Amino acid sequence: QVQLAESGGGSVQAGASLRLECASSGSITGRHVMGWFRQAPGKEREGVAARDNDGTVYYADSVKGRFTISKDNAKNILYLEMNNLNPGDTGLYSCAAGIGRSEVVVEYPVAAAALRFWGRGTQVTVSS
Repeated sequence: QVQLAESGGGSVQAGASLRLECASSGSITGRHVMGWFRQAPGKEREGVAARDNDGTVYYADSVKGRFTISKDNAKNILYLEMNNLNPGDTGLYSCAAGIGRSEVVVEYPVAAAALRFWGRGTQVTVSS
């Protein structure tokens, strides 16, 4: 059983940077995807960025050029480097993993919901 645990969230001012980490307790074998998702109060969860196990990455338009997703395979940690944060980035950030493709899980909430493993999330709050 794979367990995911996020960390690195916090409260920051607009323009600041944060780096989120998602530590996996186990390895997922075979073709799979890992990604970051966020949910703001009163809004539906949305895909932020995802990474296929072959290294292919995909970003939501709202974060392109500001966020970078990466993975340390030796440590089994998925990162999300977030720069130039704005209040629209506020939300509970969760990581997830499972069968899928990066573009599909970011763009289609139904595909994201089907991912097997989810963490509990880490809160990011950006004030203006």
